[in-house]
Formats: sequence, structure tokens, C-alpha cells
Amino acid sequence: MNNITKQFLNRYFALTIIWFGWQSLVFADEPAPAEPPVTKSDRQHWAFQPLTHPMPPAVRNRDRCRTAIDRFVIGKLGDAKLPLADEAERSTLLRRVCFDLIGLPPNDDLQDDALNNTEPDWYERLVDRLLASPHYGERWAQHWLDVARFADTDGFEHDHVRPQAWRFRDWVIGAFNRDLPLDEFLRQQLAGDELHPCDESALIATGFLFCGPDMPDINLQDERRLTFLNDMTGTVGAVFLGLQMGCAACHDHKYDPISQLDFYRLRAFFDVEPLFDPHPQFGMVMREKTATPPTSRLFERGDFRRPGPIVLATFPRIADPHNTPLGHTNDAERKTSGRRSALAHWLTTSDNALAARVLANRVWQGHFGRGLVETANDFGVMGAPPTHPELLDWLASEVMGRGGDGETGRPVAWSLKRLHRLIVTSSVYRQGSHQRLESSDRFENNTTKLLARFPRQRLDGEQIRDAMLSASGQLNRQMHGPGIRPPLPNEIVRTLLKNQWPVTPEADQHTRRSTYLFVRRNLRYPLFEAFDKPDGNASCPRRNVSTIAPQSLLLLNGNDAVQAARMLAEQLQLAASYNSDSAIESIYRAVLNRRPTPDELAAAARFLTDSNTLADLCLAMFNLNEFVYVD
Repeated sequence: MNNITKQFLNRYFALTIIWFGWQSLVFADEPAPAEPPVTKSDRQHWAFQPLTHPMPPAVRNRDRCRTAIDRFVIGKLGDAKLPLADEAERSTLLRRVCFDLIGLPPNDDLQDDALNNTEPDWYERLVDRLLASPHYGERWAQHWLDVARFADTDGFEHDHVRPQAWRFRDWVIGAFNRDLPLDEFLRQQLAGDELHPCDESALIATGFLFCGPDMPDINLQDERRLTFLNDMTGTVGAVFLGLQMGCAACHDHKYDPISQLDFYRLRAFFDVEPLFDPHPQFGMVMREKTATPPTSRLFERGDFRRPGPIVLATFPRIADPHNTPLGHTNDAERKTSGRRSALAHWLTTSDNALAARVLANRVWQGHFGRGLVETANDFGVMGAPPTHPELLDWLASEVMGRGGDGETGRPVAWSLKRLHRLIVTSSVYRQGSHQRLESSDRFENNTTKLLARFPRQRLDGEQIRDAMLSASGQLNRQMHGPGIRPPLPNEIVRTLLKNQWPVTPEADQHTRRSTYLFVRRNLRYPLFEAFDKPDGNASCPRRNVSTIAPQSLLLLNGNDAVQAARMLAEQLQLAASYNSDSAIESIYRAVLNRRPTPDELAAAARFLTDSNTLADLCLAMFNLNEFVYVD
């Protein structure tokens, strides 16, 4: 590089620094931009209306009503002249509720009990047994980790490992298993360090705020800070309030009554110093170290080089019709600003209709595959309206304990397990997935949305892997701890950078439950990627359900399926009572969780006589539609 070039570059960089510095001063002195008011018309949108606790409607066929949920759904079906489908068979219902509540297939003991139990409350007892299982927390944690955008790495080009990220995953599992009240579950993730300063568990909970992608080695740390805080703010808005706040980082929202100032006021709750200060034991968690918060600003067009007017932490106007004051944040004894704890309490008050509706809708979606509001992260104008608005409000009220326990009449506030029980013991949940009606698009659409039958659901990639491990007797049920890395196919290993996927040396760890597999943003486990696991770069309110060729190829030729088929066949061949008929029945019970019909038994026997091995039959069973889908 010659002297003339050096002089030019030096002058260019000097002028650039002066320019951006001048811009910062100009924009910092500018008054706040004009903010569109939240109008009466804006507040007429269904999601912003006050929460009600509607009375379940009276219905004619009361014999089908086990819970209030049934009355809401049957009443709606009556308006559409549609009946509720007949109750599902026991074996179908058993498989459905097991995969739903614990994410695993029913073992032989559960199958025998369900098929032979003559007690009228056999199903309710089964539900209680599943909710008490430690596997319940493992299953339902996955739903929350999707919306939290959880991963064990940073993402972007280098995708650096976060050695302690798994602690947040384990916290979520533990919180669900001990039925931590949902209001406390939400509050700790926003402000556990402020609410319980001596509780390490509550500190780990704030890892929710740091789950998103990050670029720690970026040259411009101010840009990193702005990008990370904007993502954090947008995620909190979508996950807790069902509002697409992220749009307003650069401009007023085009459809919803959310201004750019609304966004940066919400962002100010999380604007702390230092932001990126990993805890030596727990990794990235929120540790606000002073009661005096830094000055927060609006950034023009979302550009970190254009700081604008000062903003103060304030609740989003459209979600706060009463203009709730933030409260005292300068208490002399307080070691933090207290802003996030104020936000956490506001979100979980009985007056916050939006947050309760969003939460109740997520739980419903977890059971039926589709929420009463189909757009779980968007309750705004462009989101889908609720199919059953009265039921949604009733569920939201039940979440907060406005209703009462069915046995004692006393309110039971914020219990997730109680809400599960209300839903899965209803006749709506227990109905079959097949309904014979007039063949028309109108009826097909209505039966799905109005719940005139239970919607068939495909297992996700984690459930498919766990089901194959369980069926073949390989599943290691050890809980908690750092993510494990099972071997990958050679064709994938050859494309990786050095140490990008170091295989866990202990072979018995490779068959741990899928919840505990290491989550790398830039490299998803092949089976999970084929079956639509999100990459963790953004909050995923509802997984995509695709049908692509790699799914069939992985189930037919992939290491997971082939190994599981071999192991299942070996176990059956080693059994003392081995014969072809008993082996076939055992395969059906292990893979499809039911006994074969006489025709199926005969077909499988013919398959084995045509020079096919028992392992071939097991692999064929793993490739059945019935294995991948739950009726």
C-alpha cells in the first residue's frame, strides 16, 4: 500500500468518524417523533378487549359434556349443524394422551392397564399418572424452548458454543415438573434476579432473555448491543403479549397500534449495564448491578449510529388501557432498577387480558396442534381471529384462577397441570379423528376448525426418534445435564469444520432422550431437520408440518431407524418364548402400541416367509403412516 493510498484511507476513516459523531449529536437533540394516538377504534379489536369469564352455554346433548370446554365446543358445533365425533377407541386414546403429555409411546404396562381396566375413571387416573411423570416436563419444555428460540450456540458465521445454555433448558423442565405457577414461571424469566436475588434457579430463568442468536465477535459492539436488545424486545412482545413489536424497531407498525416509541419504551426495560457479562457458572443471565439504569434512547430507523430522543420504560399503550404507573424504582435498598420486576408483575396481573389469552392459547395449541387463535405469536390486526372467542376467554380466566376447582370450588390459580387435565379429560379431546360427513370443502374446513373431530397430528422429529429408541429398548432415561452429541452420518461429518460436532465419548449417552441433544443453530440433527425442527434463530410459535422426500429416506435408510429395527429384532429373537406370531404381536405393541388384527398378523407372517428378516419387518413398521401420525 503506497503513501497516497494510506493518506486517503486515513482521511476517509477520520471523516466517517466525524460524520457519525455529528449525526449522533444532531439526532440525540431532536424531540421525540410524533406518535399516533391509540384510538377507541384500535381498542375495539377482540384481543384488546377486557377479559371476561363467560358462562358455558346450555346444550342439548349434555351427556357428552364432561367439562365446560365441551359445552363451548358443542354449542358452536350446534350452530354449524355439526355433531361431535364418537369417542376414540381406548388404544387410540392411550397413544394420543401419552405422546401429548410425556412425548413417549405407552409401554406394555400402560397398554395392559388401559385395555383391561374396568374402572369408570381409568382414563382420569391415567392422566394423573402421566402428569406426575418426570417425562411430562421434558415434553412440554420443548414447546416453550421453541418459542424461546433456545440453542446451545450463538449462530451466525462462527456459531460459538454456549457452554452453560443447557441450564435454562433444565430449568424449564424442572419448572413444569413441579408445576411452578405460570405467573411465577413468566416472571422469573423476565426478572428472576430482581424478584429472588438469592435464588440461583431464578437467576438461571432469566436465560430466556439471552436465548436468541448473538455475534459476540462483531467489530462494532454498539451494533451488537442494539441488535441483541431489539431481538430480545421483539421476542418478549411476541411470546408474552402476542404482539409483533419487532416491526416497530424502525418505524411505527403499519397495522397494529404500536409506535416506534412503544417499541423503545419496552426495550428500555431490558437496557442494562453491563448487558453481556456471562456468569462464571450459569452463562448468559440477567445481572443488573446498579439501581441507576443507563439512559435509553430511540434509534432513528433502527440504526445504531443514529441515537434519538431519550425514552423511559413504559408498558405498551395498547396492552395497558389503564396507563399503569411503573412504580417506584429508586428504592434506596434496591440493588437494581426494578423495571423488569415491574414489567413482570404487570404482565401477570388479573387485568392483563392479552397475556392470559396468549398463554391459554399456547397450551390449547400444544394439545390440538392448532390454537384457538391460529397465529400464536400474533394477536394483532393481521393475525387470525379466534375460532371460539368465549372458550378462549374462559380458559384464560381459568389460568388466572377466576373459576374454581371442580371438586372444591376454590380457585386454583396459574396451575398448568390443572389446565392440562381440564383439556385432556374433555369429550372434545377424547373424540375420534374420523367423522363421516358430507364430502365438501366447507364441511372439511369446519370439522377441523370447529373441532367436530380430533385433528390427526404428525409426531415431531424428537418424538419419532424417542419412539424408535423406546420401542427398541435403547432409550436412556437419564435426565438433565449438558447437551449430548450422537454420531452423525459420514456424508455430513465430511462437510463440518473441525470440532463442530465432537461426538460424546460415552456410547450410552447417545440414546438419551432427544430433549437433551445438543442444539446447534447452524447444524440441526438430520432427522430433526427433515421433520421441521426450528433453527432457533427466531421464536417459533408453531412448527411447520411438511411432507418431503428426505423424511421417507431417513426412516427407511437412516441410522436411527435401521439401528432401532436391528435392536428390536435382536431382543425379540433372544426372548425365551420366541416364535413368529409372538414376535409380530410384540412388534405391533412396541411400534404402534396396539395388538395386530388377524389380517395384519397374517400379512406380517407372509412378509417373513418371503426371505425377509425380523429386522426388515421392524423397519417396515417404523415406516408406516400409523407410526408417524397420532389419531
